[in-house]
Amino acid sequence: MTSTASVHPFVLWIDDSTAVGNRLLGGKFASLAEMTANGFAVPPGFGITTTAYRHFLDSAGLAQRARQVRAEARGADLPRVQELSAEFAAAIEAAPMPADLETAIRESYAELERRTGSTGLPVAVRSSGESEDLAGASFAGQYDTFLWIRTGDGVLAHARRCWAGMFGPAVLTYRPDTERDAAAGDHAICVGVQQMVQARAAGVMFTLDPVTGDRSKVVIEGCWGLGEGVVSGGITPSRYVVDKVTFEVVAQEVQRQETQYGFDPDTGSVGLVPVDAEVSGSPCLEAAQIDTLARLAKEIERHRGAPQDIEWAVSQTGEVHVLQVRPETVWSRRQAEQLVTERKSAVGHVLARFAGVGVTHGGGGRTS
Repeated sequence: MTSTASVHPFVLWIDDSTAVGNRLLGGKFASLAEMTANGFAVPPGFGITTTAYRHFLDSAGLAQRARQVRAEARGADLPRVQELSAEFAAAIEAAPMPADLETAIRESYAELERRTGSTGLPVAVRSSGESEDLAGASFAGQYDTFLWIRTGDGVLAHARRCWAGMFGPAVLTYRPDTERDAAAGDHAICVGVQQMVQARAAGVMFTLDPVTGDRSKVVIEGCWGLGEGVVSGGITPSRYVVDKVTFEVVAQEVQRQETQYGFDPDTGSVGLVPVDAEVSGSPCLEAAQIDTLARLAKEIERHRGAPQDIEWAVSQTGEVHVLQVRPETVWSRRQAEQLVTERKSAVGHVLARFAGVGVTHGGGGRTS
């Protein structure tokens, strides 16, 4: 007989056979589970599932208050929303962690250390909402990511911060664009814990040109160090436009980079640190790495069947890793809207012809 714990676990590894498409992992980590299952180079990790989040709220007696906060925020002004957000974040911080959940998280971080052979393994702790990274979703980017966390205590503390992020002002004031997103306020959140890549360079790439929508191109944006510089907009990235058929680099803009995001031993956290002077004016990617990334992007797009937005990193030893994959939304949504408009226009034209409206017949120009 299958136990409830096995069906609704507190922790689910992204290489588990049940992880692909599993809503317990939220959008971001379910996507990484899919990439892992299909042989793409994804750093190992696990999700503290949506079940764990709900268990925490229930055990702390916060589930009902969470619903009240979301309901009150819908009609409140911004100062009140900020007050509600701060109050509930403080409640999450103060609430005791259920012993069974704490044990599951600590044991999983220790297992990740064992799997990677690294004591004190640096990990990224990332929110992965149920409504995040779905085609057309608007919640992506509103939740939290914390980098270079190195202890079980740190993972537990930052899991709480990710849970609190479900009640940040930006999320509480979000107004859905679609009926599917309308219930997003009731969605739970997974917290992904994943090995950090000791990145030489990192960034994002799109399987179409994000400026023009040209699907014959792959556009790669990268910088020295961690990709946080590109994702946050804190660093102007170098940009490479690659033909999707020939893999020729048809345009590039290489930026001089004096600082990069990396682990700062003085602060014990990720921040801006100097780029080595001998490479600060050089491209962050070699020609072979650009080629590898472009081919990888095309392969992921082929697998997914639609344009994709991909976060990547190149390790200090040159391996390319996939950190996140989500559907490209801007041009895909625009093209879908255009297709609907064209279909409506075509139907209208057929009906007009059938009714004889606006159709000119020969002779005196009379319309029948």
